[in-house]
Amino acid sequence: MSRLLSAPGGPYAPPAPARELTVTAADGARIHVEVHGPERAPAVVLAHGWCCSTAFWAAQIRELAADHRVIAYDQRGHGRSPANPAYGTEPLADDLEAVLEATLAPGERAVLAGHSMGGMAVMAAAARPAVREHAAAVLLCSTGSSRLVASATVVPLGEGRVRTWLTRRILGSRAPLGPVTPMARRILKYGTMGPGSGPHMVEACARIVHACPRRVRHGWSQVLDLLDLDHGVRELRMPVEIVVGTADRLTPPAQTRALAAALPDCVGLTELEGLGHMTPVEAPDLVTGKIRALVAAHTSSARAERAVHAEESA
Repeated sequence: MSRLLSAPGGPYAPPAPARELTVTAADGARIHVEVHGPERAPAVVLAHGWCCSTAFWAAQIRELAADHRVIAYDQRGHGRSPANPAYGTEPLADDLEAVLEATLAPGERAVLAGHSMGGMAVMAAAARPAVREHAAAVLLCSTGSSRLVASATVVPLGEGRVRTWLTRRILGSRAPLGPVTPMARRILKYGTMGPGSGPHMVEACARIVHACPRRVRHGWSQVLDLLDLDHGVRELRMPVEIVVGTADRLTPPAQTRALAAALPDCVGLTELEGLGHMTPVEAPDLVTGKIRALVAAHTSSARAERAVHAEESA
């Protein structure tokens, strides 16, 4: 099981949850879940990406928990969710479905936000009854549905067999990442973040990523290599908004433009100039604002709260 290395202070220090629970997925995998904020507030569900944990959403949790019920979970093998030998898109969907069923009341609608592999979990589960029942709207951050290795630009070569082979070797490496050193920070920043990302952002991401066990990192890299969730994109029939950085080397803007074109109800595509793959960390206020706007526009609980406040002030 991975452990978050001692995180720096400030907005990227993981906030303490109001409560924690363990959810059991269909195959018996145990998933660590955190709940933040008031119990009766509009709900938001956050799914992190490959090699990350709930700590990745620290800035969003800190801001949203003031007036939202924020549910964040560790993907299997990440954070405080124990490793499980089952890797694949179906396990991703199983875990998300289990979290939704355990934390949301029957008929309760929430905004789902997924970053990278977290977005892929939403796509993988798109046709599941739990997603159909509970997802009022979706925010996809820096993600893709297929051809991830072929389209990645981590290796500075033109698209083709050589670049794909080298990218596969890098992303699928079994080598330990080791301690967070200045060189490790530079490598992580080059591969996952925009050139203007501040040292505090790079430090936060490095500590989270380096805490992921190498066996888990390798196992999920094989899933991402073979990923094909184009069918799942077409099943996302609720309003979906997309955010991507123009300097994203792992899921470049071409990936998200293809998503936008395939979605039945894409309500917006935002390309953030000069930002990389870690958009919730690199642009925390913008991502938080997108989630807030989706909650306000698409969840009945938020609309009901506004109506009550309006009546009280009249």
